[in-house]
Amino acid sequence: MLITETIRISLMSIRGNLFRALLTMLGIIIGVGAVITMVALGTGAQRAIDEQMAALGGDILSIQSSSWFSRGVARDQQTLTTDDAMALAVGSEHVSDVVPEISSRFQIKYGNKNFNLTTIGTTPNYPDVHGFTLAHGEFISPADNSARRRVVVLGSEIPGMLEVDAALLVGQKVQIRSITFEIIGVMEAKGGSGWRNPDDDIWIPLSTAQFRVTGNEFVQTISAKVSDASTVPMAMLEIERVLRREHGVLPGKDNDFAIMNRKQFAQSRQEATQVFTYLLAGIAGVSLVVGGIGIMNIMLVTVTERTREIGVRKALGATKGNILLQFLVESTILCLLGGLLGLALGAGASALLAKYAGWQTVVTSESAIMAFGFSAAVGMIFGIWPAKRAAGLDPIEALRHE
Repeated sequence: MLITETIRISLMSIRGNLFRALLTMLGIIIGVGAVITMVALGTGAQRAIDEQMAALGGDILSIQSSSWFSRGVARDQQTLTTDDAMALAVGSEHVSDVVPEISSRFQIKYGNKNFNLTTIGTTPNYPDVHGFTLAHGEFISPADNSARRRVVVLGSEIPGMLEVDAALLVGQKVQIRSITFEIIGVMEAKGGSGWRNPDDDIWIPLSTAQFRVTGNEFVQTISAKVSDASTVPMAMLEIERVLRREHGVLPGKDNDFAIMNRKQFAQSRQEATQVFTYLLAGIAGVSLVVGGIGIMNIMLVTVTERTREIGVRKALGATKGNILLQFLVESTILCLLGGLLGLALGAGASALLAKYAGWQTVVTSESAIMAFGFSAAVGMIFGIWPAKRAAGLDPIEALRHE
């Protein structure tokens, strides 16, 4: 019963000085809102990385030609060929599928529209390895690749760029580097991977890219899918052994290729994002402490203003504990109300960033509870001194106060 009456008196006191209460809560509101927004941004970034990994495939290894240094400058060397891909496909127990790729940006022309798009020369098993599905038409066939046919498959965003319905594009002609290609398919949307968006890529047969478009028989990347019954480290060791043998690399010499584990790269990005999120949340949490100091200052002023009231209550039998509880509850309620308003502010700011800035934000119940609980703790901690000062007032001196 005592705590209910104390809360009622505290709410009446706050309502009696509503504008000052709002100004007092401002630091808490901004602090909680900032914490919620920063954590939402960090959580959204981590979730985006998880989605990218699911889309890219954590069991895909990328093999690329390594760089060599000349006069302190890194220069690419071309060492990978389709023969290397064939050797991996035939001679590896821990690799289930292999896709050689050539990637370049070329001018694409359709009607009166021109775009500079990433053109990937690859083999028919590309969609299976990289997790793509067709929305319309078909993908490159083995016959297309062996005959060096001029056929192309478009990413899901290309029809929108051309302002043509995706289904109507199948069978149409498009020019790549002034060479006419027939559109045979359109991919379904896959989503960006952070540093690039595969939905605005186009795909042509690998042999066509090598001998009709680029004039280069080397490949830039070989994607190797790890077998279900194997592990990434075992597959990496086997790929290294096969390629060193194919390239004639002597023992003790460095590899002329590099094997990249996408999963490790994504995990490193996720760890860096997590650290950055904690850093931003910590900086935002400083405003909570500043808000707590502001509440303590206002509560001290309130004690001075209500000195006579405190004397009357003590004269009527209120104990030090009653006075201490009243001011402590009042400080905590101020912070809790500020926490609620800050939670609404943070959720609103996160929604606006997601809508207008295009950032992925996720407001979790854990972050809301953490920020709300921290604001309550701030209210109790910074309310102790004013409450103790009010409880320690002499009743006679308090009654004489003007």
